[in-house]
Amino acid sequence: MSGPATPPFSPFTVQYRAMERVLCGESVAEALPREVDRVGAKRVLLMGSASLNRETDVIRTVRDALGGRLAAYYEGMPPHTPRDAVLDAAQMARAARADLIVSLGGGSLTDAAKMVQVALAHDVEDVAGFDPWRTVVQADGATHRPDLRAPAVRMMSVPTTLSGGDFNPLAGCTDPRHHVKQSYTHPLMVPRAVLLDPAITVHTPEWIWLSTGMRAVDHAVEGICSQQSTPYTEGAARQALRLLHEGLTRSKADGQDLEARHLCQVGMWLSMANREANVPMGASHGIGHVLGGTCGVPHGYTSCVMLPQVLRYNLGGAEGAANARRQAIVSEALGRPGEDAATVVGELVAALGMPTRLSQVGVAPERFGEVAEHAMHDRWIHTNPRPITSPAQVLEILHMAE
Repeated sequence: MSGPATPPFSPFTVQYRAMERVLCGESVAEALPREVDRVGAKRVLLMGSASLNRETDVIRTVRDALGGRLAAYYEGMPPHTPRDAVLDAAQMARAARADLIVSLGGGSLTDAAKMVQVALAHDVEDVAGFDPWRTVVQADGATHRPDLRAPAVRMMSVPTTLSGGDFNPLAGCTDPRHHVKQSYTHPLMVPRAVLLDPAITVHTPEWIWLSTGMRAVDHAVEGICSQQSTPYTEGAARQALRLLHEGLTRSKADGQDLEARHLCQVGMWLSMANREANVPMGASHGIGHVLGGTCGVPHGYTSCVMLPQVLRYNLGGAEGAANARRQAIVSEALGRPGEDAATVVGELVAALGMPTRLSQVGVAPERFGEVAEHAMHDRWIHTNPRPITSPAQVLEILHMAE
């Protein structure tokens, strides 16, 4: 008797995160106190954006709304979430006996709140104390993920950009000793709730809003183009691209268009469905992490520069024909069926007024070798649709973006 037949499709699993809610379109000043009460928190550490506090009344309004629930307020997190700044925030959380962390700002603040959870769970008190808990990726792709303790203090996030890190249980944190961004993960590092309030994002500088919007496009595109793409993630990514294309284009034309900003936020959320089904990203993300942590390039800009070139690179090699079929889905979702995806994405970047070359973001060819070496230690390099097995291949992509 023969065994069971092989199914004519690829099985996949969707692992829903430990996130409880996503609240869309509601005022954060009204929704956040209600969410804090829902989870029974009494002592909130609010981690806010310094520029948002300095230039608007958003932080003050949220602090007033929290009232006696607010135990401490931290601001001043530098870009790319350096370990030493995380330690300052963790010490504030300890002193305040915080039972909930809330981030209100961009992606570095979201990562910082996640990393405060790590510091509290593992009693980290100096920069070296994070070493045992980081994910280590060898140059050949072999990966070691330490068994982190579950955070006792959870978080919520109120993003003001479109970088999307609020929707996964990962955090990037830069080791200032080596200028390398490293990854940390635990299922409970994901926020308990994410609050998407388009009204507060009108204060986000245009270049940050639009470039992180391209970061969300990058999530969707690399998810679609992955060899492990699934019907579930492809459907979400297609709709993400449609919403992001319309929302970003309208945001560029009118920064006060709240409906456009709402479309962008929902598109950003949908772009992260890849992570629920463990669909890996590719070289745009892998190289982008290094350009950020090592060269100080904002992550939104890294996607603007690298994604079109990675799409072009992936059309080569034995996998090129299969990837061309996946890239056709990208072009269709962006409203230009039958056209070259790299060109379509690159022209969207240019229409938004974002940088398209490494020279425009301050990365000279002299740094390419360092970037290529570090990139081999990023896990997404090793899941690119066209295999990358040496720094020379990363260099090829970097020179394409020069």
